[in-house]
Formats: sequence, C-alpha cells, structure tokens
Amino acid sequence: MRIKEALVRSNILFITWSIVASFGAYFCMYAFRKPFNSGLYAELDFAGIGYKTILIISQVAGYTLSKFAGIKVISELKSTFRVKLIIGLILIAETALLLFGLVPYPYNFIFLFINGLPLGMVYGVVFSFLEGRRFTEMIAMGLNISIIVASGILKTTYIEVHHWLPFISEFWMPFFMGLLFLPFFFVFVWMLDMMPAPTPEDVKLRTERFPMTAQDKKNVLKEFGLPVFCMLICYIMLIVVRDFRDNFAIEIWNEIDSGWVSSVLSETEMIIGLVVLVVIGSLAFIKNNLIGFRLTNLVIFTGILMSGVSTYLFDRHLISGFFWMLTIGTGMFLAFTVIQSAVFDRMIALFRLKANAGFFVYICESFGYLCSVGLLLYKEFFMKQLSWSNVLMQFIYLQAGLSLFLLICANLYFESYRKNSMGKQEKQPLAVL
Repeated sequence: MRIKEALVRSNILFITWSIVASFGAYFCMYAFRKPFNSGLYAELDFAGIGYKTILIISQVAGYTLSKFAGIKVISELKSTFRVKLIIGLILIAETALLLFGLVPYPYNFIFLFINGLPLGMVYGVVFSFLEGRRFTEMIAMGLNISIIVASGILKTTYIEVHHWLPFISEFWMPFFMGLLFLPFFFVFVWMLDMMPAPTPEDVKLRTERFPMTAQDKKNVLKEFGLPVFCMLICYIMLIVVRDFRDNFAIEIWNEIDSGWVSSVLSETEMIIGLVVLVVIGSLAFIKNNLIGFRLTNLVIFTGILMSGVSTYLFDRHLISGFFWMLTIGTGMFLAFTVIQSAVFDRMIALFRLKANAGFFVYICESFGYLCSVGLLLYKEFFMKQLSWSNVLMQFIYLQAGLSLFLLICANLYFESYRKNSMGKQEKQPLAVL
C-alpha cells in the first residue's frame, strides 16, 4: 500500500514506475515467443516446406487465434483478474516450449502453435493497466519500446548464448531463453499490479474505461465501423510488414549485406526505439484530445510515407541496406505503435465512447496476424523465385499506396462526424432553470 500511495503522490515516480513495469513485462513475453526465430533449422523440412517456415506459421497461427479470442476476453476483462490471467498465459507458453524440446522433429511444431495460443493476449492485459490515463501515451512508451527492441535484443542474446553454450540444441534454446527470463517477468507483473487505479482527473480527461458488453460493441461499431475498418486495413499491412521483417531478419540481412554482424539486429532496433520514444512520448503532453487525435493520425501518415519512400530509394540503390532497414523500421513502428497504443485511446476520449482501447486493438491485431500467416504461405508456395528482401519491398509499395488512401478516408469521416455532432449539440434547446 505504501508503494501505491507514493505512486499517487508523485507523477514522476508513477510515470517512471509504469514505463519500467510495462517495458519489462512485455519484453519478457518476447523471450517466450521470438528467440526460436534466430535458429536456422538448416536442411530441415516438412512436406516440402522449410521447417523454420513451418515453425513460424504454427506459432503465428496460434498467436492469431489468441488475438481473435482477445476481442472478447480483453474487452471484457475485469481489473481483478489481470494478474492471474497474465501469469497463467506465460506459464502455458513456457510449458509448450518445454514440450517443443522434448518431442522430436518433425512432430514438435504443434507445440509452437500451443505456445502462440496464450501469448497473443499478453499485450491486451498489460495495456489494460495503462489506458485511460492522462499520461497514457507516456507510460505506454515502455510497452511500445519493448515491442520494437525486444526481438532484436533477444535474437542477439540467443546467438551469443548459443555460441557460449553450443551443446544446447536449437530445439531446446527457446525453453532455455524463457526459463532465463521467467523470474524477471514475475517481478514486472508485480510492478504492474502496484499501479493505482486512474484518478478522477484521468477520468475527466480520458473518460472512464469499462469492461464492454455485447451491446456496447455493437453501438461503437455502428457509429465508427467505417473508419475502424480503414484503420484495420492499415494495421494489417503494418503488422504483416513488421512480422515479415522480424521473422526473416537474418535472411534479409544475408541478402542485402553479406558482411553484417549480429549486433546490427540490436543496433537498428535501439535507434528505432529511441525515435519512437521521443515522438510517442511527446503526445502525452497534449491535453486537448482533438489536437492529440489529429497528431496521432499525422504520425501514422508520416510513418507509412517514410517506409514507402525509403524503399523506393533503396530499390534505386540510392541508400544502403542498413539505412533502408533502419528507415522502414522507424516508419513502420511509428505508425504501428500509434495505432496500437494512442489513436484508439484518443478516439475514445474525444468522442466520449463507452469502450476500451483493447477492443479496437484486438480487432486489428487478430486480422493482422491472420494476414501475416497468409503472406507466409503465399510466399512459400507462389513466390519462391523471389528473394526475402524483394518480397518485403513489394509489400511495402502496396502498403504505402493503399494505407495512405484509407487513412485519408478515415480522417475525413472523423472530421465529418465531429462537425455533425457539434451541430446537433448547438441545435439542442437550452434547459429551463
């Protein structure tokens, strides 16, 4: 209780505590999800498909189903069940990695599917501690940065640990990495649990967040179905590009820079994380929800444009592979992070909706990961003649054209809806005192 009281009294302590807690909890989640991608599983295949692709598809399939389940579970989650749920999810994931090591190839891929099933809901649980506060964008920086830097850092860690302990096979390394980070995960979850509930000022500025009923969901989608659909398509493309760039980072670097070293995986993501930290964190200082909402959309637009322009420059050999990977990562994560953690939070506050951000985010994430699996399968069966980097470039071109158009359509709808709402309020008769 003393910790909670101290967090209530000091905004600086609360912000610092929240950033560390959210960063740590989600960073540790990645230790259960991503390190296996650093294994090459060379010369292994199943049914004519590379075994690493099978493993990635299996885990992403489970992760995708988890996102669809999260539309209901996260949007209806009560605060009293957060800690039990998130710990249970991680323990299931680690048990699956244990079985992945125990069961021999090629039958162990099913356990990466099981590993992905709980992990897709971890983000929603962590973000439920953070949303609906006047500092949401700022305290969500820890969560957002972990998404950006965790995969690269853990890949580098995997490579180095495997170099030090070569007797641990590629099938046992994922379990070992999860076991290594499990104690830290418990500490960070305890820190999240110590965060005080939103204050009256938070509720005044950002509206109170409730577990949603089925009727709440219908009402929100009836009013904002069109712009949410536009955001959904933008998010799908961002998440597919992000996952493709991340899952096959080693293969892409082998193609664009034969002399690359493992530290580049962490270097690029750390720079990206710093840029996103400054941009997204700055949004928290904007109290006016209309200005904040418009700026979040501007950041999304700018990020998508950056990815498209840098890809064109790399395609014309005007920039290096390092600068290309850095720039597309920066643009992609700026847009991705804002949609995931800021734009829906601001939308709820601006239009005073009876909703929570987890509902919108999980709609986007579920279909995003579904399409990510689709791209992996399409690439495996119909794009074998293309390189990994060429597949990435082609999809970024598609993303830039379609997403920018949809983003403009969504914002035109929001502006029209806002003006119509203001007009209705002005026409209402004054109450008789």
